[in-house]
Amino acid sequence: MPAQKKIKKVLFLKSNQTETELVKLLRSRGCDVDCFSEKNFKPDGYDLIISFGYRYIIPENIICNAPHIINLHISLLPYNKGAHPNFWAHMDSTPSGVTIHLIDAGIDTGPYLYQKKINFDTKKLTFKESYQILKNEIETLFIKNIDEILNLEYKLYKYSGKGSFHNASDLPSGIDWDEIIYKKISELKSRE
Repeated sequence: MPAQKKIKKVLFLKSNQTETELVKLLRSRGCDVDCFSEKNFKPDGYDLIISFGYRYIIPENIICNAPHIINLHISLLPYNKGAHPNFWAHMDSTPSGVTIHLIDAGIDTGPYLYQKKINFDTKKLTFKESYQILKNEIETLFIKNIDEILNLEYKLYKYSGKGSFHNASDLPSGIDWDEIIYKKISELKSRE
């Protein structure tokens, strides 16, 4: 017999563009889910906050006073913390993957619950295609582990190594997300 779910009310933080079936899945598991994409929100009354593509940094006072806050991040942390992780994995020749982690006061530095490394054929895929693969993989990783997450039965793991971080302003100009990854990265590295 499955354990009694502890999570009943969920705040799902997302970007305006984030489309996901995860909200429907959470609702099908008996969770009352509110979606929010604006900068300021109140964490009161929620058992779990999930961030997926949310564009804002959650203030430390909310992190300290809120219930569990997890982030669905499309990089293999600790690599490519911050903005545009898919691009930077290719540009910096760091591993690609997805990570579900707790949010702490740092940016993408909280201990992780689950990770999966993903290899890409960069000579065939565009940035947009690799992003979609990462988005699908993070959703699959969440779905695979939803019972542990909702029952708060997950383990926390520390990262090995320092990793890397990039701000949104670090992204080179003129990136065409429909371009083949290898071609664009080769072009950018030839300018260095």
